[in-house]
Amino acid sequence: MDVRRRNNVVVTGRADGPVVVLAHGFGCDQNMWRLVVPALADHYRVVLFDYVGSGRSDLSAWSEERYAALTGYAQDVVDLLEELDLRRVAFVGHSVSAMIGLLAARAVPERIGSLVMVAPSPCYIDDDTYRGGFSAEDIDELLASLESNYLGWSAEMAPVIMGNPERPELGEELTNSFCATDPDIARVFARTTFLSDSRDDLKTVTVPTLVLECAHDAIAPREVGAFVHAEIAGSTLVTLPATGHCPQLSAPQATSAAILLFLEHTQ
Repeated sequence: MDVRRRNNVVVTGRADGPVVVLAHGFGCDQNMWRLVVPALADHYRVVLFDYVGSGRSDLSAWSEERYAALTGYAQDVVDLLEELDLRRVAFVGHSVSAMIGLLAARAVPERIGSLVMVAPSPCYIDDDTYRGGFSAEDIDELLASLESNYLGWSAEMAPVIMGNPERPELGEELTNSFCATDPDIARVFARTTFLSDSRDDLKTVTVPTLVLECAHDAIAPREVGAFVHAEIAGSTLVTLPATGHCPQLSAPQATSAAILLFLEHTQ
């Protein structure tokens, strides 16, 4: 198995620096990190990749059976770390990738030394004691709309996810990213993402963890960041002066600065 080709692995930055792995979320690819990479690359060896089914990954390696659970995506991360023989990396995961990184760290604890969770959500559905941001009916409607008309759903939802309506180019970029994904693959990844519940896994985290939330996020409200922070012992919570669910695009300088400050104290 050629993991580098399968996951379109790109390595940049300082060849002798500590390693930072950047992981994208649903409907995206490694290009989402392009505005924060330069700041990180001055100090770190930066590893980027696309999950199988996303970006320029090898689509022939995708299977619904494997990627119908977050563990399938976590295995992509494990495979990458083992292929490059990386140890004690800082894993930066956006959105659902925050939970994927958690699972990978549990599987190969010697290879992940710290976690940065950017706009994380361990569960998107509200219950009696938890606010995830959506009712069960909301998620059912979202998934039904996605499955019946993926391109239409992308055009409608991407600007909501991105926020920043005064900067429509950001919503357009996310729309284009969604639309570049095979609809059948996107359907599976969406169900895997929005129906996941990793709340019980949070207490298993034993590495230094930064929780980065946005001041206003339609997908992961502030209550979610507070919950993740409370459940992960010793974690650090930082609220970015940013709107939307993708601060690496909407507020790259603030995002980079927060990550760098955390890494300075954990590497």
